[in-house]
Amino acid sequence: MLLPHVLDRTIEIRATPDTVFGYFTDSARWASWWGAGSSIDPRPGGPLVIRYPDGTEVLGEVLDINPPRRIVFTYGYASGKMIPPGGSQVTIDLEATADGTRLTLTHEFADAAVRDQHVQGWRYQLSVFANVVLDTLHAGAADLVDRWFQAWAETDADVRRTNLATFVTGDVRFRDRFSATDGLDDLVAHITATQRFMPGTHPVRAGDVRHCQGFVLADWTVGSFSGTNHFTLDARGRIGAVVGFWNSGRSGG
Repeated sequence: MLLPHVLDRTIEIRATPDTVFGYFTDSARWASWWGAGSSIDPRPGGPLVIRYPDGTEVLGEVLDINPPRRIVFTYGYASGKMIPPGGSQVTIDLEATADGTRLTLTHEFADAAVRDQHVQGWRYQLSVFANVVLDTLHAGAADLVDRWFQAWAETDADVRRTNLATFVTGDVRFRDRFSATDGLDDLVAHITATQRFMPGTHPVRAGDVRHCQGFVLADWTVGSFSGTNHFTLDARGRIGAVVGFWNSGRSGG
């Protein structure tokens, strides 16, 4: 299908293409970002249904599917108004990047005014999609943050390094008002030095973590001091960078 009016949108998602594409090949995952009652049969010729939370229903057919790179499907409203069934075409391409996946959406329309009415809808819907994917990928973010803070209490440097290596990247970066480390070895040595200057104390998470699209905020306390850490998570759910903000006082986790 070649239609004259095109809507293009590209977003970055901090997850692997395999993870992202899984939301196009399973009806439960498909419905998680569209709405209850949505479904997809992920094969050429397979029907799909999009049921928005307000009850609006879209019908379509899968035209092409190439995991984990591309899916193409028709898109039209069950009512026939604005776009009839089969009256427009959506192509979603995924490309691996250093930070995860670049998703490019192309929606072809017969009418320019109808295209323009869908710009904000896709802006919103792809944001919902990215959050659904990453909320699931990082469902254990609180445990990950706790493991980070626990590493600051481990006094054996070899054990600390082994533990950290299971959930941080090799080039992990840590920054706060008193710290600038690059890489796992530098971080391990820095924690050892911190224990020498602040013996018997280590940060502890305070309250729930807040997650949005691969970034996590976690409040902490250490002794009489408190602050907030900003964690950057990679496409495989590991900690890649941490920035610590102190409310007052000295350095810590």
